[in-house]
Amino acid sequence: MFNASLKKVPLKVTTTSLCLFSCLGAGQSWAQEGPAADNSLATLQVTAPRLSRELYATPAAVTTLDREAIAQGQQRTRLDEALVRVPGVFLQNRDNFAQGQRISIRGFGARAPFGVRGITVMVDGIPYTLPDGQAQLDAIDLDSAERIEVIRGPSSVLYGNAAGGVIDITTADGRDNPGSRVRTEVGSDGYRKAVVQTGGAQGDWSHHVSFSALNVDGYREQSSTEKYLLNAKLRRELGSDRALTAIINLLENPRSEDPGALNAREVASGRDQAAPNSLALDAGQNVDQQMLGLQYEDLSAGAGELYLKGFVAQRDFEQQLPYVGDSRIGYQRDYLGASAEYHHEVSLGNLPLSYITGVDVARQDDERFRNDVNGQGVVGEQLAEETQTATSMGVFAQGDLALTEQVTLSLGARFDSVELEVDDRYLSDGDQSGEQTFNEWSGSAGLSYRYRPQHQVYANTGTAFETPTFSEFANPAGGGFNPAVSPQKAWNREVGTRGYIAPLAMDYDLTLFSVRVRDELVPYDDGGRTFYQNAGDTDRDGVELALGWQLADQWRLDSALTLASYEFDRFATPSERFGGNRIPGLPEQTWVNQLTWQGLDERFATLETQYTGDMVADNANETEVDSYWLVNLRVGDGWQLGGDTRLNAYVGVRNLLDEEHYANVRLNGTFGRFYEPAPGRSVYGGLEVRF
Repeated sequence: MFNASLKKVPLKVTTTSLCLFSCLGAGQSWAQEGPAADNSLATLQVTAPRLSRELYATPAAVTTLDREAIAQGQQRTRLDEALVRVPGVFLQNRDNFAQGQRISIRGFGARAPFGVRGITVMVDGIPYTLPDGQAQLDAIDLDSAERIEVIRGPSSVLYGNAAGGVIDITTADGRDNPGSRVRTEVGSDGYRKAVVQTGGAQGDWSHHVSFSALNVDGYREQSSTEKYLLNAKLRRELGSDRALTAIINLLENPRSEDPGALNAREVASGRDQAAPNSLALDAGQNVDQQMLGLQYEDLSAGAGELYLKGFVAQRDFEQQLPYVGDSRIGYQRDYLGASAEYHHEVSLGNLPLSYITGVDVARQDDERFRNDVNGQGVVGEQLAEETQTATSMGVFAQGDLALTEQVTLSLGARFDSVELEVDDRYLSDGDQSGEQTFNEWSGSAGLSYRYRPQHQVYANTGTAFETPTFSEFANPAGGGFNPAVSPQKAWNREVGTRGYIAPLAMDYDLTLFSVRVRDELVPYDDGGRTFYQNAGDTDRDGVELALGWQLADQWRLDSALTLASYEFDRFATPSERFGGNRIPGLPEQTWVNQLTWQGLDERFATLETQYTGDMVADNANETEVDSYWLVNLRVGDGWQLGGDTRLNAYVGVRNLLDEEHYANVRLNGTFGRFYEPAPGRSVYGGLEVRF
């Protein structure tokens, strides 16, 4: 099998968190559009739970970000730029493109040493999360993103395996924002980016095409990146109620270097250095991926609506890991899948019922290899060759029953079958073939009470499951699947309230959540390699608060606060006991504030503060990482050049106060190598011409 690579700290409600309540104007434009001139709020539909409905009828913690929140003055290179405004969500590893961003939602995904685990990522209806539970984010085109919806609680009922939370991204199709754009950006640490986009609609046809080229030298040694991305949509209306959409996504990433993690002594001697092995072995990766999707919608399929989606993708990947030995890995992946959904509205007695039924299928085939590498970086003999195949199938149903005009009951159920198989063709070290099949049921129930037109309270509960990924099935004893590893199960409970206070022009969202996870999958180190075990149970409890205050016509204050406790309820190994310890890699307090001034036309200025509480880096809680504050600034303006041509310019400063902190913390790092230092103060600027 392949493998990529104590003391209790109580929840603290500190001065940092209490400050929020002394400035209730802090807020966030996550949940709805800004207030209209008549001091009312436009109706907002949410679609990430697959059953489209009004926000104030949705019994779940859902966050929505529009294009302005994603794009205004932003580089749009990594998801953290937009998702930092979402409570309950924590992102790391912005600066290491070879390892990818680590995302956690209420603790789900935190165990990943790199990349994304335990969270479902959807882009234009295509699951970027694989059947085995892994997800890659490098092909997401944020330059085309029109909308991001985040479900902050477990959602296996509608998304199956590894849905501890959901990130659903919708890109432009040319109908709402026609025209062409050319944008160029430069910045600190050799940052350079160019974007060309065009889109529009004519008759029954609409299209949007976006091409971007990114080059970054990087703050640290051995951290440069070169990446090219094409994202295109072509839509054909087939009448008033039917349409066909084709999606093409092409990624070429010929170079992303990996500077590796440092120990405390190395950090003190030079934050911008790379780990010695990363330099000696030229650690990094290269990726080439192509994806094609085809989607059909019929809004008058009988008495309901029918949605059919299919996709196929191919990915070639090769990586040099920063250690001597079996550290050159790669694969050729074929990934395909399809889904069918039927939406319908009927009456159950005298009560209106809206429901969705559907089926999802997907298959992942990885042809994987591993080679030996010596201390001089010379690639030697092949040490492994195998085919990893994951197949998933899920059927689901969910319905919303309007008990009264104000009260809605939501119920859902899903059955999933996930089969993981390894066919080992390198037999000199024994046959490591194996197969596992998991059959899982998921359920959810929610109740929404819309006691005023723009005020709602809700309660929601649901279960979720997460199978080990292929890398997490690695057997430390050697030989096939680790028989001691099984899926982890989660039970989520949340109560919340959201609304809009018209006299104050303030929107609010408050959620209390409690998640119990049993058979938690946790990483541990054995001989310099990472393995996984079902170590025990975890408790995750907290509060998420988002506020937005339109102070005046030109001023808005936005805020997102998370106060939580993430700890092992039970965690035992043959030699260690970690029950009561904090889960590593997770701050228990985060607080983001944005003060935005919006002038005439497209003139703006945004001052942003980010607080990240302290965390621990290992299961034993022996290594602590300090809390930190970041201050960011973005300003921009726009000018009409004549006709339909506009020029926009913007400048951004990240880490304005030059705060020393870490972009990523490697969990349970070997030889004390926990730390990936973040850049100090950095500046970027861009020019965009629209016509």
